[in-house]
Amino acid sequence: MTEGSYKKKIVYFAIPIFFGSLFQQMYSTADSLIVGNFLGSSALAAVSSSGNLIFLLIGFIQGLTIGCSVVIARFIGARDHKMTSLAVHTTVALGLVSSLVLTLVGIFLAPQILRLMSTPEEIMDQSVEFFRMYFLGSAGFVMYNTLVSILQASGDSKHPVYYLIIASIINILLDLLFIGVFRFGVGAAGVATSISQTISALLALHQLMTQSGSCRVDLRKIRFQPQILKMIIKFGLPSGLQNSIIGLSNVIIQSYINFYGKNAVAGIGSYCKVEGFAFLPVTCFTMALTTFVAQNLGAKEYQRIRAGVRFGTICTLVLAEGLGILLFVFSPQLIGAFDSTPAVVSFGVARAHVCGPFFFLVAFTHVMAAVMRGAGKAMIPMIIMMICWCAVRILTLYVVGMFYQTIQTTYWVYPLTWMLSSLAFLLCYRRLDFTKL
Repeated sequence: MTEGSYKKKIVYFAIPIFFGSLFQQMYSTADSLIVGNFLGSSALAAVSSSGNLIFLLIGFIQGLTIGCSVVIARFIGARDHKMTSLAVHTTVALGLVSSLVLTLVGIFLAPQILRLMSTPEEIMDQSVEFFRMYFLGSAGFVMYNTLVSILQASGDSKHPVYYLIIASIINILLDLLFIGVFRFGVGAAGVATSISQTISALLALHQLMTQSGSCRVDLRKIRFQPQILKMIIKFGLPSGLQNSIIGLSNVIIQSYINFYGKNAVAGIGSYCKVEGFAFLPVTCFTMALTTFVAQNLGAKEYQRIRAGVRFGTICTLVLAEGLGILLFVFSPQLIGAFDSTPAVVSFGVARAHVCGPFFFLVAFTHVMAAVMRGAGKAMIPMIIMMICWCAVRILTLYVVGMFYQTIQTTYWVYPLTWMLSSLAFLLCYRRLDFTKL
């Protein structure tokens, strides 16, 4: 990422991530599509109600892996092979410990957290069943993201795509078998996801163990290196906390949505699945920019960083807004694919019509956050997102709810906070001096 055309480097790195994220979103969406069509609205609502809670728990781990990727990318950019290897094996050790902790928390605390979210009693049992089955295999998800962070830090964004394609196909086939043929129930969707995630993690591990170079994984060398762990925590902890707090904010917002019943839960949950596809360009370019900035910072290519960030930002905003408009127009058909119940479709379409036109704002926020993380300034996005996406959202819902309680408030709180965070990031980026990092 430090040599040659920066435009080609960013695009060639982002394209495989796009397809990888596409297939990852596909096997997540397959659960909802198959559950909604074979098991009905209650089962779909159960899967949907667990989505924000799952992100609350796994978001912290995803944030830590960003820190791992930044640390490894910097050592690669500086061509420090010894420190790169130490960072790789510390990253794997962190992933193993995180897998164990997340599995225990997810399994044992599921009922308590779902009740705190005011999950409707009619879908409570199914929600707990799906949640627990999903987290029985959470080690696969955690280790996949951990190992992929190593591959992407080294500039390899192609192999993760292959693994996600395989995992997506397996997940969909298992969903159809367990739910469509055997009618095992909503928990089977969680089992199918767990199996497919584990397979993708094993494939990524095999690649890292058989390749050459400083990013090669040797099982005998997996251990914590205190200096590296400290760096990972410095760069990754703010992102992990940010994700978890945003997840907590979404859980609180989900409790407001749950108040309006299972049709609201199913409809807005279906919208969120469709929204995930619209955000794919944001995901691929932000991941590319984090690695691009980190490697070029290690190589002291400061002008290259500015040019790459400008190019990546323009690409992301144009693609995100175009998809937002398409979502606005075709939301009835897209939501209806999950559940054709008129009330369910109505809730999902209403959310799409409010949020779709403002996707350029959320795209800009994520791009700037990625740049800050790549530059080692992870505290900045953490603070901005905690204030704008958490505190302001919750305070707005609380204050407005005191005078006028409507589900429309939960829709408009997103564009409002996207605008605030975009303004804050713009001010911070204009003051960022890469030469002093």
